[in-house]
Formats: sequence, structure tokens, C-alpha cells
Amino acid sequence: MTYETIIVEKDGPLTTITLNRPDRLNAMAPQMADELSEALYDLGDSRAVLITGAGKGFCSGADLAARGERSALNSKGGSHRALQNHYNPAINMVLRAPVPVICAVNGPAAGVGCSLALAGDFVLAGKSAYFLQAFVNIGLVPDGGSTWLLARAIGRARATRMMMLGEKIGADQAEDWGLIYKACEDDALMEEARALAVNLANGPTLAYATMKRNIATALDGSITEVLLAEAEGQRLAGASKDAMEGGMAFLEKRKPAFKGE
Repeated sequence: MTYETIIVEKDGPLTTITLNRPDRLNAMAPQMADELSEALYDLGDSRAVLITGAGKGFCSGADLAARGERSALNSKGGSHRALQNHYNPAINMVLRAPVPVICAVNGPAAGVGCSLALAGDFVLAGKSAYFLQAFVNIGLVPDGGSTWLLARAIGRARATRMMMLGEKIGADQAEDWGLIYKACEDDALMEEARALAVNLANGPTLAYATMKRNIATALDGSITEVLLAEAEGQRLAGASKDAMEGGMAFLEKRKPAFKGE
């Protein structure tokens, strides 16, 4: 498929998706959200995904004015329709991707861009990057799953601070809060993110997918539901070729060669 607002590159088991509207700090138009959903749907045999932004920003938020779209501020119900039809499906595709998703935040991650970044399984951010929920400044509320993601990642008090005060949270502070996996030097961000992505792309893919589902269950379910999910996940993972390879590698005292099967 040909994309106009993102760049999709496949290198062996790793797919890299670059948000590609650098002149707008990769503001996410509905078209970009749709293209992101399509790229995540069409992963093929990819075993990990790396998402980043072109130029000096990761994603500066939603851009409903792109391509003649009427602004959500001037269109009755425009924001609701855009969220339901474009942005929410894209965020959900990241959350539900059957492979690890790594987000390399190389500048502002604001609004829905913040949601996109935090939807990743691993978030690395350059030291100059920041996370922002500025909706309060224009009388709106966080969306794109930000309320759920922030409250669970950093707790009620800090989530409230970000949303109601509209403060920028830098990469170092985000790491200190447990909001992201790691803050990196700007010039080392992509190297570190790619190294992590390649490592995950060569790991036990089925086990990763099961872990993701179980973590989601743990965030919303009871201990009884989690115990059942873990047992079922262990049954599925235990029947995989990767589990057999892992067991043999342990007995033979060597590094396992997982194939995602």
C-alpha cells in the first residue's frame, strides 16, 4: 500500500513506522490516523514495530484542519466523530498489536501524540522531548485514551496535574515518574530504540503477545481473571516451538534462537 502521511519500512522481522508531516511537527490528521491503523493491520510476518516521527517532533497532536477538514472547535460534533472514526481506532491498534511496539519520542508528544506514544509497550524519549496534555488551555479534555493511560502509568495525582495544569513533562521527569521506559541523549535515541526493537523482534513472539493480553487483563480485571488468563496463556505459549527451543537452550546452556512460532 502507498502511504502519504507515514513511511513504512520493513527490515526482516522489524517494521518501522515514521510519522511524516515534519512541517507540522507530525500533527495527526485523520488520514494519518487511518494510515497508521492500516500499517498496523498489515504487519505480515513482522515481530516488532518501532514508531517515531520525522524531523523535530514525534506528534504535536490532532490536526483536524488538514486537507480541508473543519476544525473540531468550529464543527458541532467534529471532535467526537474524528475520535470515534479515526483516532481511537488507531490508538486501539497500537494497544492491541500482537507484537511489541516501541515508540521513540524525538520531540513534542502532545495531545493524541502523547496518547500514541504512551500506547507503546516501550517508550524511549530524547532528552529534549516532552509530553503534554494542553487541552485545558482551550477548554477541552484529554482524549485518545490519555486519561486511562496516564492514570494507570503515573497515578491519580500526577495524571490530574498533567491534565488540569497542562504542564510539559520532560523526558527525565517522565522516566522518574515511570511514565516511560527510558530517557536517552537525543543523538542516541534512534540507535537505542532500534537496538531494543531488534532484540524484541527476535524474541518469543507468541509469549510477548500473551504477556500483552495478560497485562491488559491485570489493569482492568480481578486477580481471579488474571490467574485464569495466565494459565491459558501458559498453555498456549507452552505448546509453541519457541518454548521448546527455550527449554532446549536452557538445558544446553546456550542462547535460544526464537523464530516467533
